[in-house]
Amino acid sequence: MANISIVLHDLRGGGAEKMMVRLANQLAENGDSVEMILLTGGGVNKPFLSDSVTLIELNAARTLSAFSPLRKRLKQSNPDGILSALTHVNVIASLVCASLGWLKRLSVSERNTFSLDRKVNNGAVMKATYAIAPFIYRFLTNPVIAVSKGVADDLVDCSVVRQKDVCTASNPVITKETLEAAKQDAKHPWLIEKEVKTIVAVGRLSDQKGFDMLIDAFSLVLNERNARLVIFGEGELREDLQNKIEQLDITQSVDLAGYTDNPIAEIKQADLFVLSSRFEGSPNVLVEAMSVGCKVVAFDCPSGPLEILDGGNIAPLVEYKNVPELAKAMLAELATENNQMNRDRILGAVTRFSAQNSAQEYRRLIFSQSNNNSILG
Repeated sequence: MANISIVLHDLRGGGAEKMMVRLANQLAENGDSVEMILLTGGGVNKPFLSDSVTLIELNAARTLSAFSPLRKRLKQSNPDGILSALTHVNVIASLVCASLGWLKRLSVSERNTFSLDRKVNNGAVMKATYAIAPFIYRFLTNPVIAVSKGVADDLVDCSVVRQKDVCTASNPVITKETLEAAKQDAKHPWLIEKEVKTIVAVGRLSDQKGFDMLIDAFSLVLNERNARLVIFGEGELREDLQNKIEQLDITQSVDLAGYTDNPIAEIKQADLFVLSSRFEGSPNVLVEAMSVGCKVVAFDCPSGPLEILDGGNIAPLVEYKNVPELAKAMLAELATENNQMNRDRILGAVTRFSAQNSAQEYRRLIFSQSNNNSILG
């Protein structure tokens, strides 16, 4: 077994943080000695970290000031393998490992579509980070681990990174905990006692998630049949989205339900899950919806849905940003029952996203360049 350090900024409520917690937990359960190093500290995902994982919070004021405390901690723990996630953390981790002569021990992970993600992270420091990161990636010993082929291809297409500089690994979306969570009851009244077919979406109320387009598409659905839409999540666009709902006069059929601590239980009771994102890396919530056999519809956004839905063979994959086509796909899915054969097909499409499979993939990649082959045993 091996000593593994996972480096993150913090454990806020994002998908990357959630997936790294699940990965750390599974690696520790499998017998590795795992520590989670946070450049700052805290976050809503902190309680979900297993007691078997050592948590180190450096409490740095910002990423740039984390260089010395991160270097000191890594030197102290002397891990066999190091995994960092998110672009700005990857840059500082690379610089620290280079200063220690440990680049062979480092693997970095890109979690989102790089060309689009850098556009929304447009502060001066982040611009510089996104500019320098591809040059660092090109000269790392180990390839960048992307969460999907789409993310890997985008990184190559939009930067100096070469195809040989990237690889992919599945996210650890499905765990024993998510399977147990799915057994719990839904809490939203529209899902407890469904009077009509009910659609669910989950995510931050931000431009990336495309809920404005989903609401427009749902208003077209209501022209054809009675239904309801519940969107779980919070974010900066709540007021704008609520105004849109009111302007379309569909307040009786759409609910911005806020944050839920167990989205998978809500999704399980829905008739349809919709992913309307403008971009993703690998949409974990889509996999979660499929892991409970829920019918799904998704935009063919960059990146992830194309791979997860096998080009539309598993479930409808709608032309990117085509709102009328999204409405048509939603109507078609609502008109058919979700029989057991369809549920089995949906479930089978996401087995590779189990935490056990993901941990094996990441572990193999982290130690692929290791001089100590026994670590892989």
